[in-house]
Amino acid sequence: MKNLLGVLPKAISQQLENLRENILDDVEEIRIRVNRPLEVTAKGKPYFIRYIPTENDAEQLINRLANFSFYTLEEELKKGYVTIEGGHRVGIAGKVILENGQVKAIRYFSSFNIRIAREKIGAAEPYVPYLYKGRWLSAMIIGAPQAGKTTFLRDVARLISSGVPERGIPPCKVGIVDERSEIAGCVRGVPQLHFGPRVDVLDACPKAEGMMMLIRSMSPEVLIVDEIGREEDAQAIMEAVNAGISLVMTTHGETYRDIQKRPILKKILSQQAFDRFFELARGGRPGFVAAIRNADGDLIKSNEGVSRA
Repeated sequence: MKNLLGVLPKAISQQLENLRENILDDVEEIRIRVNRPLEVTAKGKPYFIRYIPTENDAEQLINRLANFSFYTLEEELKKGYVTIEGGHRVGIAGKVILENGQVKAIRYFSSFNIRIAREKIGAAEPYVPYLYKGRWLSAMIIGAPQAGKTTFLRDVARLISSGVPERGIPPCKVGIVDERSEIAGCVRGVPQLHFGPRVDVLDACPKAEGMMMLIRSMSPEVLIVDEIGREEDAQAIMEAVNAGISLVMTTHGETYRDIQKRPILKKILSQQAFDRFFELARGGRPGFVAAIRNADGDLIKSNEGVSRA
């Protein structure tokens, strides 16, 4: 948080520094909206601070994000967010400029959403017996927004890349397609978080294209991707699975039953492309696993610790 506070306008960073320590340590998002109260979210709960950000605050922030050179941000602004040192992602809203029906830029910045990138080393370690059976299994991580899907996914990637010596599991080659620069939090292509020695990242690359690029050029044993959104993504997932590559991905939803209703996932589920489904829930910590299911969707472990495997 200290590095992040240094990027913010002084008036705003001072307000955040005055937060109670138990709130500051758990901040998930900082929302800065011009002429509206400063908002922070900690453990899923919003807190409003009696400070009203000004247009001058917005101008200071965007200048700092761009290092006073808007040219450096031109491509990122088209996507509506900027990734900064530490892997934190800053979403931006304001007046959109179009060219031939496509987003060219954003001007007159009015809102910023700073999502704090957190690592929880060891979050996935208790679940290695459900992720590894002589090889790393394909797994889908299901959860609502801010349930800790990306936090859990990062630690799975770290475990696969580093290996688990105490269980006799060797390090494997991991390819990450990070379309929204959210998994690895790359800055100038370099991951800002810890992933072990055998990770290769395609940053800001569409998933379908990225998966095929990595398969052709980097020979990954496991692919890591976030939420799929296009039919092409689903096709690329099936290509990877049929090529013998394990895949770990996240998807939005509360339960396995929720994702069964999504058209883009129906084919994947019908072909049992995934061996495990992890249902996450808010349990007081990021990446709290409420249930684990097998390829058929049957419960094999619940959060009460009842195992049926």
